[in-house]
Amino acid sequence: MDTVGYHPVSDLQTAVASEIKEWHFHIYFHQRNAIEHDAALQLRDAVLRLRRDGAFVAVPLFRVNSEPIGPHPVGSYEIWVPSETFSAVFSYLCMNRGNLSILVHPLTREQRKDHETRNSWMGPSFPLDLSTLPLRSDEIHLQYPILKLGYSAAPQLTLEQRLKIGANVEHILSTEKEAARAPPRE
Repeated sequence: MDTVGYHPVSDLQTAVASEIKEWHFHIYFHQRNAIEHDAALQLRDAVLRLRRDGAFVAVPLFRVNSEPIGPHPVGSYEIWVPSETFSAVFSYLCMNRGNLSILVHPLTREQRKDHETRNSWMGPSFPLDLSTLPLRSDEIHLQYPILKLGYSAAPQLTLEQRLKIGANVEHILSTEKEAARAPPRE
């Protein structure tokens, strides 16, 4: 990423409007490696059991790709995760992936950027064929809107409520020597 002249978003309204609300986890396995394939399926079944039991919301697609598909160069399957349970799923997969590699990326209108520069890997990364992905879509493809999570959820906090929470956190942390202070408002 070119950081010359880079200025991250720092105003509340833009940051809230651009918040990522849905994610994909792609679990990779070498399709001719029976041990990896079995480990990937065991992990998938464990995720399904934990979802059933209420540990988190995570929806593996029914299909497991036993060959490369789209940008993915090896066998894989996808797990959709709303932001409401992202931390729980990320933690679980981080601790339980074994030797499997996992591509994590947000779901936005810019699929190619999501897979290329907005991604994260657990384990070794794999080269992706980004030519299969559009640069930009008119809208975000909603998955499982019936769950009313992620992009389909009702807003949780207003901007005013967020401002009050932020001010309260700053006040509480003002006595903590190790906590960095936010710069003054412009």
